[in-house]
Amino acid sequence: MGFWNPWSDEKPFTRDTRTILIVNSKGGSGKTTLATNLAGYYADRGTAVALADFDPQGSSLAWLAARPDDRAPIYGLAAWQGLRRVPARIDTVIMDVAAGMRDGALARMMVRAHTIIVPVLPSPMDIRAAADFFSHLERLHGRADIRAKLAVVANRVREQTCIAETLSAFMATLKHPFVAALRDSQHYIAAAERGLGLFELAPSTVAEDLEQWQPLLTWLNGKRSLPKAA
Repeated sequence: MGFWNPWSDEKPFTRDTRTILIVNSKGGSGKTTLATNLAGYYADRGTAVALADFDPQGSSLAWLAARPDDRAPIYGLAAWQGLRRVPARIDTVIMDVAAGMRDGALARMMVRAHTIIVPVLPSPMDIRAAADFFSHLERLHGRADIRAKLAVVANRVREQTCIAETLSAFMATLKHPFVAALRDSQHYIAAAERGLGLFELAPSTVAEDLEQWQPLLTWLNGKRSLPKAA
């Protein structure tokens, strides 16, 4: 099942290891869905990837526990327990951060990251919470030791609804790029039950969903998602 052995060859997070932080102060925004699907995407393409779960609920590691043995390995870190070192061979770390993390704890996560992705749901409550959270992120992002690039993803969007239009209008007010809108799809649930990501399912089955991921992947795989000094 690809769990990381903390007593194996290891190293701490460094600027040589690509780190992607998935964060939102509100629970239920789809952080774990983004984190696990990104981990599956990178692993399926031969990247040595670790999934660091900072949430005591352990949802990302529960997904990893369901992962079939014949799939590309992903190394799981129970980061909320303090296990935050990765094998030396790891190229990319996906950090799934617990809801409610703010101030000093959040700043320490942001210092570690090259890239930050904030998922936002299309509901009035989530949009109001996101507005407050982005104000908080802006204050932290001004620190000299935080150089990560940040982008926003709309999650579980139902097209042609009033709230989807409200979410789009809110995204247009943000200083950071709005890179993708992912629809509300049962394929995410079907993949998660099997410990897989969308990119590991039959492409013909999830073609529409994969198309919606392309702008995010293009951004992640380009220079705009990395700090200049990385």
